Amino acid sequence: MLESIKCSASGAYYLRGQWVPADAQAPAALAAAGVTAEQAGQAYKGTMAYGILTAHNTSGNDRDLRIKFDAMASHDITFVGIIQTARASGLEKFPIPYVLTNCHNSLCAVGGTINEDDHRFGLSAAKKYGGIFVPPHMAVIHQYMRERFAGCGKMILGSDSHTRYGALGTMAIGEGGGELAKQLLGRTYDVARPGVVAICLTGALPAGCGPHDVAIALVGELFKSGYVKNKVMEFVGPGIASLRQDTRNAIDAMTTETTCLSSIWETDEKTRQFLTVHGRAGDYKPLHPAELAYYDGVVSVDLSKIRPMIALPMHPSNAFPIEELNANLKDILHECEENVQKLVGRSDVKLDLCSKIENGRLRVDQGVIAGCAGGLFDSIYEAASILKGHTGGCGDYALSVYPGSQPIMMELNRTGVLTDLMASGATIRTAFCGPCFGAGDVPANGALSIRHTTRNFPSREGSKPGSGQLAGVALMDARSIAATTANGGILTPATEVDYDPTVPEYHYDPSSYEARVYQGFGHGDYDALLKLGPNIKDWPEIAPLGDNLLLKVASYITDPVTTTDELIPSGETSSYRSNPLGLAEFTLSRKDPAYVGRAKAVQAEEAARRAGQGDAALLAKIRAVPGCEALTWDDVQLASTIFAVKPGDGSAREQAASCQRVLGPGPTSSTSTPPSVTAPTSSTGACCPSSSTVRLPSA
Repeated sequence: MLESIKCSASGAYYLRGQWVPADAQAPAALAAAGVTAEQAGQAYKGTMAYGILTAHNTSGNDRDLRIKFDAMASHDITFVGIIQTARASGLEKFPIPYVLTNCHNSLCAVGGTINEDDHRFGLSAAKKYGGIFVPPHMAVIHQYMRERFAGCGKMILGSDSHTRYGALGTMAIGEGGGELAKQLLGRTYDVARPGVVAICLTGALPAGCGPHDVAIALVGELFKSGYVKNKVMEFVGPGIASLRQDTRNAIDAMTTETTCLSSIWETDEKTRQFLTVHGRAGDYKPLHPAELAYYDGVVSVDLSKIRPMIALPMHPSNAFPIEELNANLKDILHECEENVQKLVGRSDVKLDLCSKIENGRLRVDQGVIAGCAGGLFDSIYEAASILKGHTGGCGDYALSVYPGSQPIMMELNRTGVLTDLMASGATIRTAFCGPCFGAGDVPANGALSIRHTTRNFPSREGSKPGSGQLAGVALMDARSIAATTANGGILTPATEVDYDPTVPEYHYDPSSYEARVYQGFGHGDYDALLKLGPNIKDWPEIAPLGDNLLLKVASYITDPVTTTDELIPSGETSSYRSNPLGLAEFTLSRKDPAYVGRAKAVQAEEAARRAGQGDAALLAKIRAVPGCEALTWDDVQLASTIFAVKPGDGSAREQAASCQRVLGPGPTSSTSTPPSVTAPTSSTGACCPSSSTVRLPSA
């Protein structure tokens, strides 16, 4: 356990700024402070999360919540499928502000015109249904929502995992597209009231430490233990005041990697200033726990003890202080290599990290500062301060910087930061999320990239182990990436660099948004036609399930976790996410390439059954099952499924399930309308539960 972070062994009461452990002594301690047993029993209502959830709950029951959100956001990997699903289910107009950003497929690098066709579809949908359309290169999804929509006490739903705006007083949740389609149809987000864990911040960060150092430390401590899994992380404590608002926002973006449901922070004058600068002073209100609040756990974070961190391949929780890594390079890197080898599951490809040790230090090949976590003004400004007068050289090492929005880019330009960065040899990109999922700055085979981005899952940097290509990403804060760059690519924590960490007051210029963002909420042209490209396909019609279903396992995976990137790869496949059948061809391509063929074989068997040509020998096996003696092929359907220990970890992408949905039971038509939003979204890919699922006797 890191010295800077400690987790309580039990729940705790927050009583007028003091913590009372919920142990055997708690009743007496609370009574001594004048708290009755009844008040203690209702203390769960004192959290900020409870108040916001209750204000958005339509069920009248504070245990079983039916949430309606204030706004929603999607990007160009997900919005086509969401709108197509809602359209097939009766969509007439967007009932709440729905922001369609174009920050994932904005390069239009794969598949001809299909990415730009998706963008054109998004604009036509915004015009037809009354939406907000943010063109490519203008802003990454979460920075736009921070600048334009997040506000104290609000709730926002997004079809991206890192939908987190808690540091601005907004409870935000990243979900699969089916949940957004439900909101578009006036339905609710249904969830049991989540537990709430306090993240109590004290102290102040040392110079050279930034938001990713805090975030990686938190993920390293909380992910594996499941301490906050499906709970709300509620940030409280005096340490919040020491953090700039950009720092809070960047830490908050990474709470997704702890597996929590959502997050919320206490707000203060810095929050007010952020909203005021962005022209939304009216969206501020102070948020604090009540004088008495109950939390399911307490994570104590001493910011003064945070040190520059690194998350080695291939997970944000593979966290080490850089000082510790540098002191034990060979041992830690060798263990990392072995874990990567197990994760990749191939003997013909290897990530050789130990060969990168030079004179006892680690040489890296690339640096990237980007996205909703790294592309913020403060982090880029400090990185430029560290780099000023230095360069990464003209060898293999290269640094790329992606400001998170056009307004941030304009302010970096106004303050001269872009010039300083370019003078140091860094290349400046537009707002783009590609480095987070393998579609931007893909490193060379065998290379190690250090990134202030959100994820370093397998192949999130763009490599393809099945083709013999394997690279690695380590997550770090922008400040230490800059320090490493200034040291010619030799891993260096920013605490070893003498620089001025002062960041000037931020000036927000919305003129680029005013000139290019389409603002259509509330005034759609509801009779207009959508603009459909050749790759934009309706959902295939899928036959309704009958009473009896025979499932054949088409893939058997025993890994502890199967991520969505293994179920359906990121990167080049993103271009096909408007085409359910086309995308399904990539399912499990990096984990089990034979899966699609096996699933299609089961589909063929089901087609033969429907045509009256079912396998007689198989029917005989079914009839051997007690209670199934009288079944005929008219009574039983065939479908495929996969077996996995923990499938679908680490993303909100519903395509990880939809691909198996169209391959599992099998479409009856490729041109008809999509199914209702009640179609299953379980990432196991199994069909809807039938009243009877046939289990065949073992051979």
